[in-house]
Amino acid sequence: MPLALYALTAGAFGIGVTEFVIMGLLLDVGADLGVSTSAAGFLISGYAIGVVVGAPLLTILTSRWPRKTVLLALMAIFIAGNVACALAPTYGLLMAARVLTAFAHGTFFGVGSVVATKLVPADKRASAIALMFTGLTVANILGVPLGTWLGQAAGWRATFWAVAIVGILATVVIAWAVPRDGRPEAADDWRADLKALGRRPVLLGLLTTVLGYAGVFAVFTYIAPLLTGITGFGEAAISPILLLFGGGLVAGNLLGGRLADRALVPAMIGSLIALFVVLVLMGPALQGTVTALVAVTLLGAAAFATVPPLQMWVLSKADGAGESLASSFNIAAFNLGNAVGAFAGGLVIDSGPGLGYVTWTAALFPLAALAVALTAVRLDRAATRRPPGKTIRLLPIGFALLRRSYRREGDRI
Repeated sequence: MPLALYALTAGAFGIGVTEFVIMGLLLDVGADLGVSTSAAGFLISGYAIGVVVGAPLLTILTSRWPRKTVLLALMAIFIAGNVACALAPTYGLLMAARVLTAFAHGTFFGVGSVVATKLVPADKRASAIALMFTGLTVANILGVPLGTWLGQAAGWRATFWAVAIVGILATVVIAWAVPRDGRPEAADDWRADLKALGRRPVLLGLLTTVLGYAGVFAVFTYIAPLLTGITGFGEAAISPILLLFGGGLVAGNLLGGRLADRALVPAMIGSLIALFVVLVLMGPALQGTVTALVAVTLLGAAAFATVPPLQMWVLSKADGAGESLASSFNIAAFNLGNAVGAFAGGLVIDSGPGLGYVTWTAALFPLAALAVALTAVRLDRAATRRPPGKTIRLLPIGFALLRRSYRREGDRI
């Protein structure tokens, strides 16, 4: 793999730490700012919404820029956002700072995924994406446990100062290792890129991503309360347990990339089935200490095994048109799932049957994602056997209005 891919991995590491470290600090942040655990959990939802809004917006605004310039600008936003988190005196300002930080997330991974696939042969594209996303998994193995320990020892604000320093180092590595590039192809008309999102397989792929990751974050957002309140672990045990989760992320991510390179559709379907099974079994597994540790590890593996197949599915169905935007939208879809999952888990805890039912509720999301994915595959196969016919326009009404004056002949499906 080219050295530039490892530079992208370094950037992904920094972003991954700031996204996930808050899970281990929910209790500390809530106590310091005087809010409930579920309210602190909404900081994760706020971050996810920032990704959803920022991913398409910044991708469109920077579509004429060289991709390396885009990546460096995004890292500058990331650093500023983490400094703002460290300085935030109130819950509202911390939420605003989290949203600002999140603006860099979606476009970084969206543009970075496209850059990664351009650096390797076609049969290694999913593995290249998996390598870049390994930055997220390593963040969970090293960054999140260390950040959690630092936050518990020196205050949660110290963690965000440390993440800002990580961002500075990652920016230096990207500036040094990622090759200069010209303006992206097809950057002249972002409306054509939006048009590519109207393809039915792309839309169904985005919906699959949202539903699948809602299940992951309905549980992971509240992993600390689950382990302390149900299994009976002490708060000090959360940091080392997150190491197991991170180890599962690395294994699942790399395995998902290799399987997707060999057979994309089976990898996508199989990873969703595995995620559903793990979430179903996690409820009873949390009743024992050993089984809880196994369940946390398997949750990490199943969660990230879905990432390379889902990202490659959307990229492949974009079919070269609007790749950066489609890729960024899929990252936004992951994080919309994060927001939905965190919100659903909070509702179960505060207004539903309680903490013990979070995992059962979470399992419904990947089950729905599996149904959507199977539908997408069936329709896609049927479309390849069908003779060309009338174009089916599937863009949302807002996109249709944006491109009314710019219609072009669409793909026939």
